Amino acid sequence: MSEVYASWYDEVPEGDFISKEPTYRVGDLFDRFHKDEYTYKDSKLKYYWYDPREFGTADDGKLTLLTFLHGTSNALVGDVCINYTGAELYASDSYQKTLHGAFILIPVANEYYDEDGKVMGYWSPDYFEIVHSLYLDFIREKTNGVGLRILLGNSSGAIFALRLMDHCMDDFDIVIPVGSDALPDDAGLDQYDEKGKCLFLAICKRDEFHPFEDHLKSRMGRLERMKDVFLYLPEWTRNGDKGIASIIGGVEMGQHCLMNAIQSNLMFDDGTPMDPRLPNGLTGWIADYRDRKYNDTSA
Repeated sequence: MSEVYASWYDEVPEGDFISKEPTYRVGDLFDRFHKDEYTYKDSKLKYYWYDPREFGTADDGKLTLLTFLHGTSNALVGDVCINYTGAELYASDSYQKTLHGAFILIPVANEYYDEDGKVMGYWSPDYFEIVHSLYLDFIREKTNGVGLRILLGNSSGAIFALRLMDHCMDDFDIVIPVGSDALPDDAGLDQYDEKGKCLFLAICKRDEFHPFEDHLKSRMGRLERMKDVFLYLPEWTRNGDKGIASIIGGVEMGQHCLMNAIQSNLMFDDGTPMDPRLPNGLTGWIADYRDRKYNDTSA
């Protein structure tokens, strides 16, 4: 274990263990996604999308739409970006069955390396218009209408998801920021309550980039008073094998990469939930939310 350099390593509970990679396979479902390019004014944006109807889902005009936003540099890894957003397994038969069928949309930022090897072109407010336009046109042109509209972002994609939600809140029902503390101020959270929007906040209390004690603890009272909120704040980020996630790539960021758990549907490989409030994982929570929203328990 000496090769693990996590600052939190000496705090790992006795008998626990380090898990150095997710237990799911990467790339098995890439062929279920279409790859396209969207033009808006003078700008272009690549995107991936998944159509559940191609795999037998009946279309009632109210299928869920999951929009995933990747983290910084993830646009530079080719199709692996599909997985890094957390979206890949949500196109699997088992996840889709629990969701009652869901479209998936993955916008891809125009990232590039500058002369110094620094990533440029990542998500920023400059992308609001083109991503929003892509989203609306996708619904109009590639679906028969959608029901529940979910915006999910990872790391810097979570920051962008939160700001996009602020920018065009009427067009989304739920935002799921993963690994970010860039929440709206209290007035912004009031808007969620007034407009009937849901926040599903997922961040590890030991996140290396966003220390809970410094950045989020003081907000807990207001967050807990929201009309529609789910706070997933694990002490440790864990992989499907129940081990504590450790990712060494220049900087240890295992506790920041909660997207591994989201990709695993917040379920362990043995079928037990990572949170007892989510007995059927995130897909089960989404399906229950959808049923409540549309009073359609027979779906």
